[in-house]
Amino acid sequence: MDPLRAFRTVGDAATVAAGMVAADSRLQKIWRHAVVQLLDDYTSVLRHQGLEAAQAMWTARPRPSGDRRVDAALAALGEHLARRDGWPAPQWVRDPALEAVPWWFVTALKGLHPRAPVESPLSFRERGVFITSGALQRA
Repeated sequence: MDPLRAFRTVGDAATVAAGMVAADSRLQKIWRHAVVQLLDDYTSVLRHQGLEAAQAMWTARPRPSGDRRVDAALAALGEHLARRDGWPAPQWVRDPALEAVPWWFVTALKGLHPRAPVESPLSFRERGVFITSGALQRA
């Protein structure tokens, strides 16, 4: 998949993430180029095509990325968006194997790590992916 094209599904994001994991990219870079880009593309689809099209982006379970932390983040994002936007989360996001091992504090700023467990949305906390309050805010 061309990493410059918009993600049509969570599977597209997982494919890009898998390539980045295989290339030993830093986790923060994978977060930006796969997880946050997926959030942006979801938001665009939601705005321009509606809730049904945005929800459909999450229907099929994505292939593993090669890093459990990334897989957990994608599942957490799907569940978070489903709760936020009022659509049923797909069954695959509830898989207990989709947990970050080891826990993932997404920010590289260690001084923010104590805040992240408190500020992370529930779907992220439950999977061991800890983000600060601004991590999902988009301009």
